[in-house]
Amino acid sequence: MTVNLAALCFDANEPLLVARFWGGVLGWEMADDAEEGIALLPSDDTGFRLRFLPSQEEKTAQNYMHFDLTSNLQPQQETVERALRLGARHIDIGQRPDEGHMVLADPEGNEFCVIEAGNKFLAECGFIGAVSCIGSQEVGYFWSKALGWPLVWDQNQETAIRSPHGGPKITWGGQLRMPKTGKDRLHFDLAPGAHGDQQAEVDRLVSFGATRADGGQGDVRPVVMADPDGREFCVLPPQS
Repeated sequence: MTVNLAALCFDANEPLLVARFWGGVLGWEMADDAEEGIALLPSDDTGFRLRFLPSQEEKTAQNYMHFDLTSNLQPQQETVERALRLGARHIDIGQRPDEGHMVLADPEGNEFCVIEAGNKFLAECGFIGAVSCIGSQEVGYFWSKALGWPLVWDQNQETAIRSPHGGPKITWGGQLRMPKTGKDRLHFDLAPGAHGDQQAEVDRLVSFGATRADGGQGDVRPVVMADPDGREFCVLPPQS
């Protein structure tokens, strides 16, 4: 059994604002969300949607997860200029002047990178080349088993996985400069596969090193869990 990566979720003070920004950058269409908030549907092989959920909490620290956008399909500067027109801004998170990627933030401060042309690691990927996460080598192993995606990189305490069907890589490495405080603003939503059972999937993920973060209340709604690095994710109930 495996779960499917259904969505990458953003907590947002203004979900429509952030959804419109990312829809404009990615060229994805907006759709009604089954639960709450707003969704964007992929127009490529990304394989998961983006969800923008209402939150009253303000962003106070660097996200542990961000997009690496490639320049495989269009020039780097063209992507940067379009993002700036849509409301992005340049930010400094300690990148060196000789690094070729550009670091930006969306209208609510969520970081993302536009990678320079010729990047070999993302050469076969689409516009979203990677979901880049700050995390341990062990958590990469966890997510490989959880999703059933093979490791495509495992060196120097850094890991990466990718769906057998293509789409972005998910990578882990490095350390946050500030300790984790409060709920993460970005998290994954997982969905049981066809004829899957939510509780069985929760139990399977616990066997791999995850923990329940919701106190164990019921199984008729999303179950909030944490991976071995303590990062939240949700296991959705089966679709009716």
